[in-house]
Amino acid sequence: MILKDSFVHHVHFWLNDKADSAKFINGLQALTAIKSIKDIHIGIPASTSGGPVDNSYDVSLLIIFNSQADHDSYDVDPIHQEFIAKYAELCSKVVVQDSINV
Repeated sequence: MILKDSFVHHVHFWLNDKADSAKFINGLQALTAIKSIKDIHIGIPASTSGGPVDNSYDVSLLIIFNSQADHDSYDVDPIHQEFIAKYAELCSKVVVQDSINV
């Protein structure tokens, strides 16, 4: 199935200390309460390798929105802003990739 009329927000997090993984994932789970989110996936690297696979990150967040407006609403949502304030310091690196349908 091809997703249509969607906005995809994919974030990879590298933690300063891998021992904080459970705490960080618990914080990400609070984002599920944000109403503009259509679907959400919180994960860790799969045990795949080879070719262009980059599994150097510690935690992944994939969110699907119905529109960029829904994403923009999420971006300023107090729950998201609280997550950033509480957990950003646990990360040494964060990469965000947003995409829309072609």
